Amino acid sequence: MFVGLDIGTSSVKAILLGEDQSLVASATAELTVQRPHPGWSEQDPDSWWRACEAVLDALKAQAPRELAAVKGIGLSGHMHGATLLNGDGVPLRPCILWNDGRSGKQCAELEAAEPAFLTLGGNRVMPGFTAPKLQWVRENEPEIFAKTAMVLLPKDYVRFKLTGDYVGDMSDSAGTLWLDVAKRDWSDQLLAATGLTRQHMPRLVEGSDTSGTVKSDLRARWGFDQAPAVAGGGGDNAASACGVGAVDPGSAFVSLGTSGVLFVTNDRFSPNVESAVHAFCHAIPETWHQMGVILSATDSLNWLASRLKKSPEDLTGELRTIKAPASVSFMPYLGGERTPHNDVDIRAGFFGIGHETDDAALTHAVMDGVAFALKDCLDALSVAGTKVERVLAVGGGSRSRTWLEIIASVLDVPVDVPVDGDFGASLGAARLGQAAALGTTDGVFAKPALKASIDPLPTLTDPYAEAYGRWRKLYPALKQAGF
Repeated sequence: MFVGLDIGTSSVKAILLGEDQSLVASATAELTVQRPHPGWSEQDPDSWWRACEAVLDALKAQAPRELAAVKGIGLSGHMHGATLLNGDGVPLRPCILWNDGRSGKQCAELEAAEPAFLTLGGNRVMPGFTAPKLQWVRENEPEIFAKTAMVLLPKDYVRFKLTGDYVGDMSDSAGTLWLDVAKRDWSDQLLAATGLTRQHMPRLVEGSDTSGTVKSDLRARWGFDQAPAVAGGGGDNAASACGVGAVDPGSAFVSLGTSGVLFVTNDRFSPNVESAVHAFCHAIPETWHQMGVILSATDSLNWLASRLKKSPEDLTGELRTIKAPASVSFMPYLGGERTPHNDVDIRAGFFGIGHETDDAALTHAVMDGVAFALKDCLDALSVAGTKVERVLAVGGGSRSRTWLEIIASVLDVPVDVPVDGDFGASLGAARLGQAAALGTTDGVFAKPALKASIDPLPTLTDPYAEAYGRWRKLYPALKQAGF
């Protein structure tokens, strides 16, 4: 048996897999995000651990004998979060999350002062990444910075609680901006730019390797027959790729979660910093990946639902057959944007609203806007020489066939829908746990069974191409106007 733990922004998910990767049990525990100031986004690190305890307790209640047979545990987590610990391993402040925008000033200064962030790090310096967050703490909370003995990413704090060891994996650590991504090792030069050294960083392992074993008291609590191996694991998107079998060069998926991601696997480090493409290590050895990232995917739909006092499912359910692009345009920049703009200050907006605009029209506009933002990502990847021929769909938004039909027509590529699209990251984490326990990746990362394949609709591809061209004019117009 193998367990996958996915530490998401809004919840922790756990799944229990059999040796054949069949789903035996699953559990979810909710999390909350604190926003003490505009543009800030924080979480209590210990809330992740309490949620992990809750979901593992739930797995034990559902399947005690099966849980006892667990040999490997894999970890996935939301990337970039700055979790600062003192010398005793105690968090010094709330974790600054991936969608926190406070460090815009530090980003510009770091990028100007240390060009190696763009070369060795392979990415633009954005507020979402970990390095500028630490620079913000260094400048604004010097007493906290002085006490910082270890900097961990969210899933690696959970690992510390599970094993007592400070360890990170390559894919998640590439999102700190302190990694030499091509060499898959910490860069002393990049660490020094933010006043840190290797002593502040965890030991690195590949995502499919063993990072440690579960502590004896926790082994007794959950009734494990032996101390399970804990895999290096991966950042949420790399883990999702493992979950949907996107481990061979050229394989791709689109994730409709809180954020949106277009992910492509590569056989080499392939940066494109001009278009704010993310170029990271994969969770599989000797493999890399590129991502186009938008910050508000289902977050945009959830925001609209909260304002209209309806559920997201009710809103999408009101849209039946899509016969044309929405009559209203929406820019999904609720908290700024990454690919391709790298703009922490831009904000969302509706355009073209009239007296006749109803809830369905606004919902359609939001779904189109997210699809257009993903098209921006596809174009940015194309500039980097990456060709995407088809994508798998994962994340909560993939439950909406209508949304996937829009995305297929906007991207003009087929969209494959796995049977368990909601379990991409936790499934990938469990598979990484299996690889660590078995000591091999052979046969572990197969593509999942599909429940549907959605082709671009011939009647929509040209109209959506025209609508995308109009939509693309909104961003420069708003920036010129000072928004």
